[in-house]
Amino acid sequence: MIKFLVELNRYAVIIPKIIVYGKQKLLYNDLDGFYTMSEKCLLDQWRDMAYDRNLSKEQLESFWGKYFTIETSIYEQLLDDPDTEVKGTVKELAEKYGQDVMTMVGFLDGINDSLKTPNPIETMDEDTEVSLGFDKEKLYKNMVDARADWLYELPQWEKIFDENTRKRLYKEQKNSGTIRKEKKIGRNDPCPCGSGKKYKKCCGRNA
Repeated sequence: MIKFLVELNRYAVIIPKIIVYGKQKLLYNDLDGFYTMSEKCLLDQWRDMAYDRNLSKEQLESFWGKYFTIETSIYEQLLDDPDTEVKGTVKELAEKYGQDVMTMVGFLDGINDSLKTPNPIETMDEDTEVSLGFDKEKLYKNMVDARADWLYELPQWEKIFDENTRKRLYKEQKNSGTIRKEKKIGRNDPCPCGSGKKYKKCCGRNA
């Protein structure tokens, strides 16, 4: 992703050959004088920050605790009016919910698998048009799958699905992750290939 900056004095602190622009690094191009953004897209920058192995356990807990509070607030607003598709650029949605762009990128990353039409999160920048139009059942199930009880137990869900429906969706999602062991074939059992021979004298000969 390449982006040209016009008002450098407003946004950048110049260091020899490297410019710091928010949380992003910009490189100076000697040939044409433009400042070009680093190759990392917003999503990679968010993930580098959110899963930084250099942070202590306390720092990570603090980071995610604040993020989950913000995430819950945005979901409360979306679920209050579930049939209205919220759309806009990444920057516009960040402003709508009173957040910085990077936090909005994190939210878009988290909700993407629950959307009716996924956003291009791997390539988006702050001016990319995105949508928060979500599939209700898919979102509920994904919250269950993530074990995010503070999200799938939000009171707003009670107006979207009745209790029986919520129980059904919960059960369906839990069952979808159940690992069932296949029945082991005994050496003297009939071979499953249908030959009529014992397993040990057929497909299981070299087992």
